[in-house]
Amino acid sequence: MKLTGRLTGWFRGRSLRSRLAMLTAAAVAVAIALSALACWFIVRDRLYQQARDSLRGAPIVSGGPGDHRQQLVACGTTPQAAAESAAKEAAAVEATQTNLPPFGSRTPWVSQLVSTDGTICTPLSTSAKGIVVEPSDLRLLGQPPNKSTYRVGSFTGKGEPAMVRVSSVTLTVHNPTTQQDTTGDYVLLTATSLQDTQDSLRDLAFTLLGVAALGVVGAGFTGRIVARSALRPVDQLTDAVEHIARTEEVGTTIPVHGKDEIARLSTSFNSMSTALLNSRERQTRLIADAGHELRTPLTSLRTNVDLLIRSDDTGRPLPTATKTKLLGNMKAQMQELTLLIGDLLELSRPDSPKPDRKLSVVALHEIAERAVERARLRGPGLAFDVRIDPWYVQGDAADLERAVINLLDNAVKYSPPGGRVDVSLSAGRLTVRDHGPGIPPDELQYVFDRFWRSPSSRQLPGSGLGLSIVAQTVRDTGGEVALGPAMDGGPGALATVLLPGQPDLPQ
Repeated sequence: MKLTGRLTGWFRGRSLRSRLAMLTAAAVAVAIALSALACWFIVRDRLYQQARDSLRGAPIVSGGPGDHRQQLVACGTTPQAAAESAAKEAAAVEATQTNLPPFGSRTPWVSQLVSTDGTICTPLSTSAKGIVVEPSDLRLLGQPPNKSTYRVGSFTGKGEPAMVRVSSVTLTVHNPTTQQDTTGDYVLLTATSLQDTQDSLRDLAFTLLGVAALGVVGAGFTGRIVARSALRPVDQLTDAVEHIARTEEVGTTIPVHGKDEIARLSTSFNSMSTALLNSRERQTRLIADAGHELRTPLTSLRTNVDLLIRSDDTGRPLPTATKTKLLGNMKAQMQELTLLIGDLLELSRPDSPKPDRKLSVVALHEIAERAVERARLRGPGLAFDVRIDPWYVQGDAADLERAVINLLDNAVKYSPPGGRVDVSLSAGRLTVRDHGPGIPPDELQYVFDRFWRSPSSRQLPGSGLGLSIVAQTVRDTGGEVALGPAMDGGPGALATVLLPGQPDLPQ
C-alpha cells in the first residue's frame, strides 16, 4: 500500500504532458503485449493441431493370435528398459522375419503399450526412445476400443517434448523373449516429437518480445509528440491566463481550432474573458455615470450650505422666505440623493437572478393597483384609465412593485397637464401608456440603458435608472419588457411587460 501510494503521488506530481505521454505508452504497451500474447497462443495451437493431425495417420495396432508378426513386442518395467530390450529383440528377429510392425524407425512417430499392471511394452522395430507415462493414461483401460485422446508429454531421457496420442486397444501380443501370446486390454501411446515446434515457439516468443519492446519505446516517443500537440491549446490558454493575471488586461482571447473538447474549452475561455471585459466596462461606465449624477445634487447642496454659512458669518441673516426656500431645496436634493443611491444599490445586483433568492407567489394585480394609487398622488391633474384582471406570478413582491411604480412614474413625468394614463393588465400582459411627446425612434434602443436620458428631457427630474431597474426586475422574474410608440399611432409611449403566471391562485 505504501509503495502504491508513493507511485500514485509521484505520478500526480508529474506534468500533464508527462502523464499523458506515460499513459499513452502504457496503453500501447498493454495493447502490444496482449496482441503478441494472442499471436503466440494462436500459433502454438495451430502447430499443436498439425502435430495432432500427423498422429491421426498413425495406425492403432490390433489383431488376433494368428497374426503374431504384427504384435512383436518387448516388455520392460520402464519405457527406457522396454525400448532398449525392443531394439535388441528387433535385431534378432530381423534376420528371420521380413514383415515387421508398422512402427519402425522409418515412421515419424514412436509407439508403446501399457498393460493393466503398468508394464510397458515397446514394438521391436522402434528406436531406443520411450514415452513418459502419465497416471491419467491408465484411465483409458477398459474403455471402448480405439478411443483416443491427445496430450503434450515428453520422451524419456533428456525430456524431449512430444505430442502424445493415448488410445485404448484390446489385442494379442507375442513376446519373443518369453515365446508367449498374451491377450488383454492395453493403452497404446503414440508420440511425435515437438522439439522443432517448441524451438519455433521460443524463437517466436523472443521475436514478439523484441517487437513489443520496440513498440513500447516508439509509443513513448509518439506519446510525447501527441501530448505536446494535443496540449498546445492548453499551453496557449495557460499563457493567456497568466497574461491576464500579470497585466489584469481582461478580454484576451486565444484562437479556436476544430470542435473537440479543447476547442470547447478555448471557446468557453474566450466567452468568459469577453464577459469579464464587458463587466469591467459596465462597472467603469456605472462608476463614471454615478459620479456624474451624484455631482449635480452634491454641488447644489454645497452651494446652499455655503450660502447659509456665509450669511451667518457675515452677520447678515437671510430673509426668512429665502432661508425656507433654501432648506426646502436642500431637502429635495437630499431626497434625490437618497433615491439615486437606492437605485444604484438595486442595479449593483448581477444581471442574472441569484439562485438563493426567495421567490413567492405574488398577486400582480394588487401590486398594480397600489402603484396606480401612488401614481395618482404624484400626478394629481392626470386621469387614469385602469383595467386590471387578476394575475399571479412567481417573483419578489418588493422588486415587482418598484418596477411597476417606475413605469407609472415615467408615464406621469412625460404626460402633459390634464392628460391621461392608460393602465391595463390582462393575461399577464401589463401595459402603461401616456399621451406625452413619445420617444424618437432613434432613441428606443437606449431607453433601458443605465443613466441614459433623452436630450430633450435633461431638465426633468430623474437619474436615468428607473427603466433599467424595470428591465432587470422583469428579466429576473422570467418575463419580457418593451417600450415603444403607441399602437394606435397616437401621441405618447407604450410600455409593455409580459410575465409568466396564471389567473388563479395556485393550490
